[in-house]
Amino acid sequence: MGKANELPIGVFDSGLGGLTVAREIMRNLPMEKIVYFGDTARVPYGSKSRQTIERYSRQIVRFLKTQEIKAIVVACNTATALALDAIREEAGGMPVIGVIEPGARVACAETRNGRIGVIATRATIGSHVYSDAIHAIMPSANVIGKACPLFVPLVEEGWLHDRITDEIIMRYLDEVLEYQVDTLILGCTHYPLLRGEIRSLVGDDIVLVNPAYETAVSLAAMLKEKQLMNTKKPEAGEPYPYRFFTSDEPQRFADFANSILPIDVGSARLVAIEEY
Repeated sequence: MGKANELPIGVFDSGLGGLTVAREIMRNLPMEKIVYFGDTARVPYGSKSRQTIERYSRQIVRFLKTQEIKAIVVACNTATALALDAIREEAGGMPVIGVIEPGARVACAETRNGRIGVIATRATIGSHVYSDAIHAIMPSANVIGKACPLFVPLVEEGWLHDRITDEIIMRYLDEVLEYQVDTLILGCTHYPLLRGEIRSLVGDDIVLVNPAYETAVSLAAMLKEKQLMNTKKPEAGEPYPYRFFTSDEPQRFADFANSILPIDVGSARLVAIEEY
């Protein structure tokens, strides 16, 4: 034990969607401090090359390390799928956890007929990383992947409850539902913000797997295993336990964060991430 336990967890995403992971960490690990970075200037990652995503991810890790963190959560399915090795290399031995393996593990536990749907960005679907993770656990599973590139901009625009959003959801999901999946992984951290709309359109018979929640659960287990769990309650006068950084439009970021997080963000700080 010691002061290392009291350091914050670094969380990053291509934009706003990773706030769903931060939200689950806040709910399930209320003692932990968080430093969050959202790369809103360069969102979305899902249409970019592996080389570009690796470069972006390395820059972000270098920035997060300046904030004296104890672990990194890659709250971005695309970065987890295409850059996890590069992130771990840049982290230099610091614990790193991605969002894919926890979601795959739960999907395998929940499916009844072995037909698992995955909706995600083009890059994540194209990498086959969810299929590989699922088949490593359940070789007989039938994995149906569908890229849903319009979901991220819809979420970033705040169009969470809109007729057009519902039409786009069904346009994408019709193909997946034809395969009679009984489990559906929301394979991008933006997508849980559309969970209510997706649930109302697909019905109650399909299990929706939220990797944001499962990642928070896996993070708790990892911190406990490595004896990095924070057990010290904040004292009066201590700094605010959550810090938020973004590469563009900090006020818009803060407004969106305030709409989904259980705390008052106050403000986000602008970072020239290309300098790292």
